[in-house]
Amino acid sequence: MAQNVYDNPDFFAGYSQLPRQVHGLAGAPEWLAIQAILPDVKGKRIVDMGCGFGWFARWAREHGAETVTGLDVSEKMIARAMADTSDPAIRYEVADLEVLELPEASFDFAYSALTFHYIKDFDRLVRMVHRSLRPGACFVFTIEHPIYMAAMHPCWWSDKDGRKTWPVNRYAIEGERRTNWFTDGVLKYHRTIGTTLNTLITAGFAIRHVEEFAPTADQITDNPGLAEELERPMMLLISAKR
Repeated sequence: MAQNVYDNPDFFAGYSQLPRQVHGLAGAPEWLAIQAILPDVKGKRIVDMGCGFGWFARWAREHGAETVTGLDVSEKMIARAMADTSDPAIRYEVADLEVLELPEASFDFAYSALTFHYIKDFDRLVRMVHRSLRPGACFVFTIEHPIYMAAMHPCWWSDKDGRKTWPVNRYAIEGERRTNWFTDGVLKYHRTIGTTLNTLITAGFAIRHVEEFAPTADQITDNPGLAEELERPMMLLISAKR
């Protein structure tokens, strides 16, 4: 079973105050880059894995999706998503992605944002998603960039010019990584970019787009704290096709 820190009251309270949870998709710096690689969702039957508060599910319906199934391991997340949604074409369900089985050929598009780095058996998950999609369907997801995870967030030092330098810690050694984020011992799973992409290819997906997200100059002007993301990539955006 995937670790569920999101139902920890302290974690949930802190997480709920993040800009991307207060302001929704508009509060996520990578959202414009994600939109650029999304397929047309009009008329699509969509599964959103790790749906959180349901921001993407509601956006997809507003842009013409036929139905959206939002899945999350957190009961608190699902309760909040249901409270914020009044649309019978969006269905939310508490689900553990480590053991999730979706009906074969039941979706036209699969989406996930910043969830799969919590999943131990990524290979099983990807093969299951492939089976659940109809031929020609797209699969778009974002994860913490493997370099960002390998650097172990709190560890950095300054170079001779005073710029932050982020050490990459055992990048080639895949597996469990623990960090402290709102609570101690948050469990994530590090995989190299190569492993991530090859897992998709082996499952039968064709890679369409890979982006190591970095904020734009305008975004940094509006939010100077984002300048750190130019030092090492924080997110990896991937689009694949069945």
